[in-house]
Amino acid sequence: MLTLLVVVHVLVCLFLIGVVLLQQGKNADAAAAFGGQGSQTAFGPRGAANALTRLTTWSAIIFMLTSIGLTIMLSRSSNHSVLGGTPSSQSSPAKK
Repeated sequence: MLTLLVVVHVLVCLFLIGVVLLQQGKNADAAAAFGGQGSQTAFGPRGAANALTRLTTWSAIIFMLTSIGLTIMLSRSSNHSVLGGTPSSQSSPAKK
């Protein structure tokens, strides 16, 4: 189950990166008015924003849920502290 959750998490991470990089900036409409390529998208100027916004929202929700799930599963599987394996640095007081 843990392996499946890690695979889903990595795939969602890569998908989220791609969807965010595909989005246009806020000033893309001004560039389209002067002959930019912003208005010649497959979804149209408004449809792409809505589809990409929804994809970003859902992939971010799935990313957060898989992150929380991984945290819960890993905390239940290991009962030791992060510093449990380190030796103690306390020394006995020196006798004079």
